[in-house]
Amino acid sequence: MPNPDPVNPSRPSLALYYPYFLGGGAEAVCLWMIEALKQRYALTLFTLVSPRWSHLNAMYGTHIEDHEVVVQALVPQKLGSIVHFWVANNPDCRKIAIHWVLRYFKAKTARYAGVISGYNGADLGRPGIQYVHWVKVLEGDRKRYNRISNFSLDRLRQNLSLVNSGVVAQAVAKNYGTASQILYPPVVIPVVNVPWTEKTDSFICSGRLVAAKAPHRVIEMVSQLRQQGQNVHLHLTGGGGGMYAQKYQRFLGQLIRDNPAWITLHENLSYGAYVDLLSTCRYGIHIKQEPFGIVVAEMLKAGIIPFVRSKGGQVEIVGSQPELLFDDETDGVAKILAVLQSPDLQHQLLTRLHDRKVLFSSDRFCQEMTTVVDRYLQTPHPG
Repeated sequence: MPNPDPVNPSRPSLALYYPYFLGGGAEAVCLWMIEALKQRYALTLFTLVSPRWSHLNAMYGTHIEDHEVVVQALVPQKLGSIVHFWVANNPDCRKIAIHWVLRYFKAKTARYAGVISGYNGADLGRPGIQYVHWVKVLEGDRKRYNRISNFSLDRLRQNLSLVNSGVVAQAVAKNYGTASQILYPPVVIPVVNVPWTEKTDSFICSGRLVAAKAPHRVIEMVSQLRQQGQNVHLHLTGGGGGMYAQKYQRFLGQLIRDNPAWITLHENLSYGAYVDLLSTCRYGIHIKQEPFGIVVAEMLKAGIIPFVRSKGGQVEIVGSQPELLFDDETDGVAKILAVLQSPDLQHQLLTRLHDRKVLFSSDRFCQEMTTVVDRYLQTPHPG
């Protein structure tokens, strides 16, 4: 008999694996999993350091309280800042933390009614549910980490896979040989209804300020637009990439300092300030090919027209709209210029994008997540 809820024994027990809370789209999905399931199931979260629910609720729009989730943490909260520093800045420490928590999870969850990974594909010790943001995150290519948790790809393949986009579904099929179900992440940024006429001719580029996200290429695109007579500005938001990205940070910082009249850096904005900034911008640019691209969905919900690469999960956010999809910087500048010069096209795009917002609502996510778990637990599984 699985562990019952001591308050309401009729509620099945669920164990949720998520190794650490350091920000990002995957973290938002995990928190909304908890929000979706907390009333119907007795939840236990296995993680490195106990989360501060009040802080996370403010960041992601959830309403999780201490009594709604039992937390099994491996590190005392007083050491949390030190541990999180090393996890954020050292890839080896990060992998060790991931597998250390997973080892503890597998040792303690045999008697739960169900097990779930909110942190990508995982060997949970028995068949369960996994939400995959991208493939090969836990297992990687270094087997020495896998030995910490006795990681098995065969057991990972026995899980029901939920994915955040069709791009990730294809990657799961290719790398794991299994089918998956698309469940778009919730986008919970509060809407600030600023009329289009009151927004500024500004672009926003959001995300970590690291080479992989290529904000320097966005700067070059906006520079070309200005050279063609467009009086547009660029807002860069996000945090750094830790001690390993210092060289790129210096390079990017020099580009910003060279163009102070039209580039503004907003580093480590508060959530409220980020929402306010989104509401004032008309346009966004996201140049990296993403498995999903939560910042693009935030732009969509804030009433921004986002221009994105023509390959990747971000295409599923904006839909099949060739005016917003670019192959490279030259193509992107040409398409952005066409939109900037046509108020009619701007209106058409805003109307089409508005209809896509419902795909990423928290209500839809919660309903679908609950249905998936209900059906899964009603079906017998080996192991």
